[in-house]
Amino acid sequence: METARDIVSISQLITDLNLKIIYMPEDKEYFVESEDVNRTGLPLAGYFTYFPYERIQIIGKTEYTYFKNIDKTEREEILDKFFSYEIPVLIVTRELDVDEDIIEKAKKYKRVVLSSKSSTTRFINRLSNYLDAKLAPHVTMHGVLVDVYGIGVLIKGESSIGKSETALELIQKGHRLVADDAVEIRKVDENRLVGQAPELLRHYMEIRGIGIIDVRSLYGVGAIKNQKGIDLIIELESWNQKKYYDRLGLDREYEEILNHKVEKLVIPVKPGRNTSMIIEVAAMNYRQKGMGYDAAQEFTKKLSQVIDK
Repeated sequence: METARDIVSISQLITDLNLKIIYMPEDKEYFVESEDVNRTGLPLAGYFTYFPYERIQIIGKTEYTYFKNIDKTEREEILDKFFSYEIPVLIVTRELDVDEDIIEKAKKYKRVVLSSKSSTTRFINRLSNYLDAKLAPHVTMHGVLVDVYGIGVLIKGESSIGKSETALELIQKGHRLVADDAVEIRKVDENRLVGQAPELLRHYMEIRGIGIIDVRSLYGVGAIKNQKGIDLIIELESWNQKKYYDRLGLDREYEEILNHKVEKLVIPVKPGRNTSMIIEVAAMNYRQKGMGYDAAQEFTKKLSQVIDK
């Protein structure tokens, strides 16, 4: 399992966010690697110390109005220095008219200048969400991701253990499929992992003996979900009589994904066990713990009281 990190080309950014090209060099392509954006107030005032040039640069109405009133000679020096840095792109919001001297310096250093119709605040929010989704660290894991009572459950286990069949049972009970076989997991925040299916596999499941089925066509749109936060990992394994399995639920086990710990339960599988029902109970129990009630601790507390008496 290798952590990957994407980059976004400026051409892709233009298409996805419906941006207007003011100037774009034909012989050079730029890429964005940082999720952060930078408003150009300080550099346009001539302050370039700690200038985060690797970020997307935004000019809003405030910066634009201020810069228009700067002396022409000073303005030219600032623009020359600004565009000398290898910025990925400069985006002007509110469809403000871009002055000729800005375009001239952009051409000199072959920097991209774009325009957006949106207000600055709305555009930055939209851009930040877009970059978070595109550039977040991610991995692809083998497993099935389902939404059970609002809890994102990642079902793992060796091949042919019954992951997809268990997920299908959960779907028939009214729960929702997110991904089968391959789960793309992104770390969108310090404490939040989100999983989804690769585009090609979305809404499809492989059931041995039947083949590929389209869950959306068979069960309707209510049976699927495009993405879901990962709250709980269920590891299915063949029942081993020699192995000790936790019977009280006091032991907590975790698995680390993208440097984030996710609670993990190991569920032994054997004929006669209703695995889908056990996962339903596990999801409800996890949610109950999140609300402050832990049945295992409560039972242990009562047992200790009885022993003391």
